[in-house]
Amino acid sequence: MAGPRRRSVLISRLAGKPLGSSQSVILDELRACILDGEVPPGSPIPVDGVAAAFGVSRIPVREALMTLIGEGLVDHRPHLGYRVAQMTAQEFGEIYLVREALETAAMRVAVAFARAEDDELARAAHAALEDAVAKGDPRAHHRESRRFHLALIRPCRMRRLLHMLGTAWNMTEPLQPMSHLDGADRQLLHRDHAGMLEAFVARDADGLIRVCTEHHRRLQTFIALLPQHTGLFAEPD
Repeated sequence: MAGPRRRSVLISRLAGKPLGSSQSVILDELRACILDGEVPPGSPIPVDGVAAAFGVSRIPVREALMTLIGEGLVDHRPHLGYRVAQMTAQEFGEIYLVREALETAAMRVAVAFARAEDDELARAAHAALEDAVAKGDPRAHHRESRRFHLALIRPCRMRRLLHMLGTAWNMTEPLQPMSHLDGADRQLLHRDHAGMLEAFVARDADGLIRVCTEHHRRLQTFIALLPQHTGLFAEPD
């Protein structure tokens, strides 16, 4: 029962897309479907169905899927086809450790380069995140939390580090962990953001790293409590 339901979600998301789309458009659309969590880990990706949705042959679809495999967002198994990538719970936690290491490295440099306009971007992102938390919207929480964190690190100007962080962040998005936490837990995580913003605009690098480290400690605690048998995580070998 689960397979057909997941398949219909993906194809319905692609309905109405311009026919004859290029490989880059197909890639961007598939990536967006995966990252917003509507097509959860383990969902099949039918090549023929995607090709029909875009009015193209299988070739550009397969090329797009190969790129997504390289990004860690799609898996392929012989005789079983393509699916949204799944990680074990341990691997999922490890990716958050990678995110923490990259983010804290970027933050320390970003504080040194940040200007008044960066403060305004960070405040606007925090306000949007505050609104998402108040509305209890987990999907918006994910989107605006990422926007806020990126506002704090983008001034670092370390293009390759930002690319690596973006790749690691993308790998955790399909599972949408905030959707599995209750409102009180999401509020607790969000309280850290105010401290991060305050330290950023004060150019207090040590304070920012301290709050960020505590924030990631809380994240790891909540990640360890995520349900293990929902089908979203892969079974350990």
